[in-house]
Amino acid sequence: MASTLTKDHAPHLGNPTPTPDVVSIVEDQGIEAFKDIAFGSVAGITGKIIEHPFDTVKVRLQSQPYPPIYSGPLDCFRQSLLSPEGALRSLYRGVSAPLFGAAIETSSLFFSYRIAQSALQTAMPTLPQQKGEPLPLRALVACGAISGAVTSLLLTPIELVKCKMQYPVSNTPGAAALKQRGPISIIASVFRQHGLVGFWRGQLGTLIRETGGSAAWFGSYEGVLIALRRDSSSSTYASAGNKKAPPPSPLHHQLLAGASAGVAYNFAFFPADTIKARMQTEELSSTSSTAGTSTKKQHTTFWQTGMDLWKQQGLKGLYRGCGITVARSAPSSAVIFAINAELRKWVG
Repeated sequence: MASTLTKDHAPHLGNPTPTPDVVSIVEDQGIEAFKDIAFGSVAGITGKIIEHPFDTVKVRLQSQPYPPIYSGPLDCFRQSLLSPEGALRSLYRGVSAPLFGAAIETSSLFFSYRIAQSALQTAMPTLPQQKGEPLPLRALVACGAISGAVTSLLLTPIELVKCKMQYPVSNTPGAAALKQRGPISIIASVFRQHGLVGFWRGQLGTLIRETGGSAAWFGSYEGVLIALRRDSSSSTYASAGNKKAPPPSPLHHQLLAGASAGVAYNFAFFPADTIKARMQTEELSSTSSTAGTSTKKQHTTFWQTGMDLWKQQGLKGLYRGCGITVARSAPSSAVIFAINAELRKWVG
């Protein structure tokens, strides 16, 4: 973008009216930003509807006390299906916050990813993209990491509310009171007890997960597409000496690359997500069974929570719920990338 605004095109100081080139660039960027937000929101909400029951099971497995009350994902599913509140209500409890969060997260990821690419090629004009060629994979991985770091700031408060709503309900009077709490009640409670900063409890875990995970997410997606492109008939496009961006990948390539991205994202930094979920639900785990209120408990840091979990359950505890998370992330991520790409292809 910066390379376009040369001294030949920059507006003169004596004339505040922008040149047509500047106006066109601003309009184009605005349109692209709108596409990122709109298409990313649609893709994220669709993916979240698919994965939320599995995410609920994951959070319950991660945040359960020791000794565990669930023997594994299937047992957690079984207990959720037999819950007195009903199977759908139990598995989709807290879905309002994740739906909103999915729209924010996915649109922010795609928007930040595109902006990071533009910023990177501006800061490093020797990159191939400056000449109309696709960015190298290592640059795309770095852009993915930047995108994840930005998105983590928006995501932590949303996930804090989600985790508190998904926390398993027991038969204690205190838990019965929690059962009636919705997102507004939880938001008010967090603000009343901890102030604005309380919404970013677990931010370090989200930052680690999103930065590394998004690098793996976008990197895996782009890497798999590159590999598939080399092995497909589109390889003739590159063999002809054409270095410009290749044509859009077919739908089945996008689905496969998206599924691979989902697996890479969730597996690589899953322990950080487990620790974050523990930190965000620790008050609920200490709920009094007589008064229905949280007992005063000194908040632990990210590293203290991780060490406590390691001492109690070892590596298995850090990866508790990983299997079901990876299993649900493959179709969800495939749908997200495919919807975003197809909407862009359809709208233009």
